[in-house]
Amino acid sequence: MAALDLHERVDVRRAPVDRDVGPRFRAARRIALLVPATLLAGAWGSQLIGGLVPCEMCHWQRWAHYAALVLAALAFALPRRALVALAGVAIAVSGVIGVIHAGAEWHWWTDVSACTSTVARGLSADEMLRRIMAAPVVRCDAAQWRLGGVSLAGWNALFSLGGAAAIGLLLTRRTAR
Repeated sequence: MAALDLHERVDVRRAPVDRDVGPRFRAARRIALLVPATLLAGAWGSQLIGGLVPCEMCHWQRWAHYAALVLAALAFALPRRALVALAGVAIAVSGVIGVIHAGAEWHWWTDVSACTSTVARGLSADEMLRRIMAAPVVRCDAAQWRLGGVSLAGWNALFSLGGAAAIGLLLTRRTAR
């Protein structure tokens, strides 16, 4: 063994960031970015273009996808398996919330959210009442839209859990050598 030279410079640009930045890792990283980006685009499109108003549980699902999106984007800057794996976990969390939400819509269990709306403070009682009466009522246990009998929460659950499973398989399975 050669002695370690403390004065030797290491070129960090050439140092490997991750041991396994092969095709499986790259595929998992792409899925970790595309799944939340696509689902968030659909959620925002249904809200801004389709006029659907998200309920509280819809927002919970979005927050998990925002986290996954940030983690996956970081994995492109710093190719680390842990970042992709954490993005996969965040996507799975959104999927689990989607299952809970879809179950509440089908009345398989009771709704776990407060399904509340907010009102600005400092308004007169008449103005607050006018705003409350004009606000859309968004219930978490009633699907606003379905495709093939599946609500948006159900589709989020299917795509999120499927994407998280694909990420997990790609990160854990080793190719035969």
